[in-house]
Amino acid sequence: MDRIPATRLSRLLTGWAADGPGALPRLLADALRELAERGDVAPGTALPSQRALASALGVSRSTVTSAYGLLEAEGRLESRHGSGSRLRASGAVGEPVGEGRLASFGTRDGVVDLSSGALEGLPAVADALDSLSGRDLAAALAGDGYLPYGLPRLRELLAEQYRAAGLPTSPEQILVTAGSQQALWLITQGLVEPGDTVVVEDPTYRGALEALRARGARLVPLPAYGSRSGAARATDVHDDGPAALARLTGRIRPRLVYLQPAVHNPTGRAMSGPARRAWAAVLAERGLYTVEDNAYAELSLSEDGAPPPLAAQLPDGTTATIGTLSKLYWGGLRLGWIRASRPVIHRLAELRKSVDLSCPVVEQLLAVRLLQGLPEARARRRAQLRERLTAAERLLTAQAPHWRWERPAGGSALWVELPGTDAEATAQLARRAGVLVVPGPAFSAVDGFRSRLRLPFAARQDQRDPHDQYDRLAAALPVLLHSADRAGPVR
Repeated sequence: MDRIPATRLSRLLTGWAADGPGALPRLLADALRELAERGDVAPGTALPSQRALASALGVSRSTVTSAYGLLEAEGRLESRHGSGSRLRASGAVGEPVGEGRLASFGTRDGVVDLSSGALEGLPAVADALDSLSGRDLAAALAGDGYLPYGLPRLRELLAEQYRAAGLPTSPEQILVTAGSQQALWLITQGLVEPGDTVVVEDPTYRGALEALRARGARLVPLPAYGSRSGAARATDVHDDGPAALARLTGRIRPRLVYLQPAVHNPTGRAMSGPARRAWAAVLAERGLYTVEDNAYAELSLSEDGAPPPLAAQLPDGTTATIGTLSKLYWGGLRLGWIRASRPVIHRLAELRKSVDLSCPVVEQLLAVRLLQGLPEARARRRAQLRERLTAAERLLTAQAPHWRWERPAGGSALWVELPGTDAEATAQLARRAGVLVVPGPAFSAVDGFRSRLRLPFAARQDQRDPHDQYDRLAAALPVLLHSADRAGPVR
């Protein structure tokens, strides 16, 4: 059985010391035991060396030594000279692999949660809901309410949006989903087989990495953003990608290529016009299937908004494009979609029936109303993001002048470099002090970007009390600075 890298295990252990004061060895042992019981770490997996895990977690080696000792005493850990420590068979498997890494701890008292860049909802959602009446539901009530492809009127409106952007689309090419994450999951399950090669950018959206890893895909990263150490570079995030893809496909044939051309998560960058043309040329020439994730497109900071879909420059039938209203309007509105060829939409709809017969019809009726107010919603969110971005940059410039970042083209977070500092250890130390933040390796297929943190700048509202508003980044920054000072250099 392979040894699990210390950096990956530390991400699985997210929040292990966030329960408050207590003996750290016991807390760590409990967290490792829970990973085994959930099945997140398979029986027989070799754990990292005590020194490596201590460095990744930002704790003393004696803490890890004691935790391993506690597990060995319980019979959960087997230590052999020359082969290290291996987890023994776990109990019943609980939640699916990957859930621990994506869990939110925002409901815990005293915790400042910067692990997500999700925004508070726009008032337009409540206004649209107030405007709905029984008459809006009358036509839907004539049927059984199960619409695995989505509400016909909503599919037509989404198809109109794509046609207006220069991408010919029929309603039959639209599948409505419960948010963009379900859309991504369906594509992963429906178009990728275990062992398939999938090309991803490095860094990229961590939810995509989780879904693809869970499917058993072989991830091949493109050097899309500077070096593996996370050094900043004043070039387009996608400049090196097309050339690297052309070289790569001379040796292997990937099942698909996953890209975020409109607004990239976590970097916040957008493909320039020349880069889009270069990508389209290589993808079309090599006949590669492309998954275009535009989930963050509506959070563009440009007055012109996001550019047309990359799919408009690619051959028909070779792309699946993901969109959502959840990022723009409200995360509680679980409404996304996939635009693809009719055969692919049919295949994904059949797959979807096995887990979810239909999105709620009322939410789809609400989405119909919200689509009619897109220009106003975009303008409001853009102004909000710009204001908060300016405040965040002012704060960081004053209090963390040695940190580096590039002003994003969109999104709600900064991709910050802590020059020479281990961001993984910084994040672990910050968690112990009540601040949750995601380090760069979580966004990398190869645990790169060890000196990077993704820092959401736009989250203001306390999820526990809608009337209590504060700037989470300002509240967390002293802890992050102190943790970075203690973390030490990248190893």
